[in-house]
Amino acid sequence: MKYDIIIIGSGPGGYVTAIRASQLGFKVAIVEKENLGGICLNWGCIPTKALLKSAQVFDYLKHVDQYGLKAEAIDKDFEAVIKRSRNVADGMSKGVQFLMKKNKIDVIDGFGKIKTGKKVDVTDAEGNVTEYSADHLIIATGARSRELPNLPQDGEKVIGYRKAMTLPSQPKKMIVVGSGAIGVEFAHFYNAMGTEVTIVEFLPNLVPLEDIDVSKQFERSFKKSGIKVMTNSSVESVDTSGKGVKAVVKTKKGEEILEADVLLSAVGIKSNIENIGLEDVGIITDRDKILVNDFYETNIPGYYAIGDVVPGQALAHVASAEGITCVEKIAGLHTEKIDYSNVPGCTYATPEIASVGLTEAQAKEQGYDLKVGKFPFSASGKAKAAGTPDGFVKVIFDAKYGEWLGCHMIGAGVTDMIAEAVLGRKLETTGHEVLKAIHPHPTMSEAVMEAVADAYDEVIHL
Repeated sequence: MKYDIIIIGSGPGGYVTAIRASQLGFKVAIVEKENLGGICLNWGCIPTKALLKSAQVFDYLKHVDQYGLKAEAIDKDFEAVIKRSRNVADGMSKGVQFLMKKNKIDVIDGFGKIKTGKKVDVTDAEGNVTEYSADHLIIATGARSRELPNLPQDGEKVIGYRKAMTLPSQPKKMIVVGSGAIGVEFAHFYNAMGTEVTIVEFLPNLVPLEDIDVSKQFERSFKKSGIKVMTNSSVESVDTSGKGVKAVVKTKKGEEILEADVLLSAVGIKSNIENIGLEDVGIITDRDKILVNDFYETNIPGYYAIGDVVPGQALAHVASAEGITCVEKIAGLHTEKIDYSNVPGCTYATPEIASVGLTEAQAKEQGYDLKVGKFPFSASGKAKAAGTPDGFVKVIFDAKYGEWLGCHMIGAGVTDMIAEAVLGRKLETTGHEVLKAIHPHPTMSEAVMEAVADAYDEVIHL
């Protein structure tokens, strides 16, 4: 069977690419070995947010007296919380099925392996192999939980994120290794549910890629919530021979043994590039990534790759943007390459974290003369009224030209606020223009304007 474009993988990179390609008039097929929507919709972005929402509601109920209300016998049903998350994921996957039909995209179930001549062999669940061909093949096979040699995952006592979403019962104690988005989101969820959580991070700060002020605030919030934080620490080995798991943790003070029911390894991801035919076709890879040009074509004409399998931020919205850019270039449209310096990053623990652009340290390293402003949510009327006064907005500007170099937020709802900074930076907005853009009162978004005002010594409410 012949198509204009075949996409291997139906995550937020693959299915979005397929829809845009169909809109552009291409005959499109998408190959998926498991569930439409990929990891993001089924085992990542969406179901984790469902779990975190349950944790947030449970936390509200436990502190309902702070809002002048009363509630008795507050409890949770862990199995029901997990079931709700799975139902949300299933609903989203069915939504993608609808979008495939709506856009007349053929869905091919099975494992796809590329061949020379722009062909794909798809092996179905019964082991039958069918060959397909296309003018353009796009690899969007995503990634999975990375395993370290000293932390082999057995799926029971040492687990990855997929198992963490479907544990049959709530553990009393959990060790989380790694404090990126996956690690801290699960640490927050299980802690909020009542599990005793210890988080182990090799680097000096939690969420180490964030601005240092955000990292410090986040660590304070985690400790305040009862999570044990061990930075500058590493898990050297684990013993799963007993009832639970024993982890030997190396710290600056020496070795410490932690005991728990389960250990979650959240030390990053591994690209799914094995056994998909890259070597047979001659596609070049480097350090677990497929090398591509600015419009995602590999070294072999007609073969493309997007998302977690290529260098760059491994984020759902990045994969979607790359796929759209790729097929618009194939269609001959005028297409600009993606500006990876203006990609927002979001972490959905409590408190939330959102950021875009340079941190203060990075901006100084690059030689900028800076204007830095910060506005705490403790001075925000909306945040105080909502009972969420922790956190702040921090902005960084080039003092010479007013360029908005970076924006970093921590607090309630900031993942919905960061788009203002992304759009402002895209439009080359200056600090003065942000100041003169009237922000509604009372809202959390006022903190952006106030932080900018602080940078320019014009802040009103501090």
